[in-house]
Amino acid sequence: MVKVGIIGGTGYTGGELSRILCTHPDVEIAALTSRQNAGKRVDSVHSYLKGYVGDLEFTESISETKDLDFVFVAMPHGVAMKEVPSLMEQGIKCIDLSGDYRLHDVPVYEKWYGHEHTDVDNLQKAVYGLPEFFRDEIRGADLVANPGCYATSIILACGPLLKAGVVAEDIIVDAKSGTSGAGMVPTERTHHSTCGETIIPYSVGKHRHTPEIEMAVDRFAGSHTKVTFVPQLLPIVRGILSSCYFSVKKDLAQEDVDRIYDKQYGKETFVHYVPEPSIRAVVASNHAQVSSKVLGDKVVSFGVLDNLVKGASGQAVQCMNLMLNLDEKTGLNIPGLGV
Repeated sequence: MVKVGIIGGTGYTGGELSRILCTHPDVEIAALTSRQNAGKRVDSVHSYLKGYVGDLEFTESISETKDLDFVFVAMPHGVAMKEVPSLMEQGIKCIDLSGDYRLHDVPVYEKWYGHEHTDVDNLQKAVYGLPEFFRDEIRGADLVANPGCYATSIILACGPLLKAGVVAEDIIVDAKSGTSGAGMVPTERTHHSTCGETIIPYSVGKHRHTPEIEMAVDRFAGSHTKVTFVPQLLPIVRGILSSCYFSVKKDLAQEDVDRIYDKQYGKETFVHYVPEPSIRAVVASNHAQVSSKVLGDKVVSFGVLDNLVKGASGQAVQCMNLMLNLDEKTGLNIPGLGV
């Protein structure tokens, strides 16, 4: 049994990790940290976990728990780079769900995140945790940078076409996300009276997932890809729909595009190529849906997922399974809600 710790056990991603891992047959949740809830029973804070985590209590620090095999860091950026070095020195494998280890270019990280990176050595070793494209690298990794939720939906939609070399390296993305993507702490923008019954563009031209998306798709295109990324807030709790627009390099028929996506995802468990993607089809699951339509000299591709599962905690567990040489589907192979 693998003993797992979660740094940041009270946020949405930490809670979702606990929900998934508490029934994982090969895992024991041995530690969850929370400064404000230290000493409290986990199920007194996350009532949905009652009967699943025993009498486990939150601790203030992960170091209070001995003999951990694996640690997830589910905290805002800036925390993981302080925690990961000592964990890795102890031989503990780690997955960071923030942006601390996603961008290998230090100046780019410091530009977009606004502070110095203090763990450059591990930054260079970290593997980007998108299994459908980087599965073999993840299997051999000790440190994985879990992708952002928007980034996952967009890369899944764009990657096959860029790998095939059939579209121009200039992408316009219109992406819409539910309010849980903003985290647990309420803000003026996520207050219901502000975001209910409306759609709000935000962080246009400065969203931190932009360089991450460009970094990943550059690997497929073999050259720099310009991504114009416009995120918008939807008045739903979970889910992302990203619409990605390309110009074609050569004449493409719908059958050509369908073959490209079938080649990439035809044997995948968690990514499905469908005629009409639906957020409700994937909510509460680690499944994602992609779709693509040829419109003359343009192509539009869609990526849909649950931002807390395939966009965060579920994908992290998928990566953990690979890192531990477990079946990739373990603990995750359930369908979306549908309604």
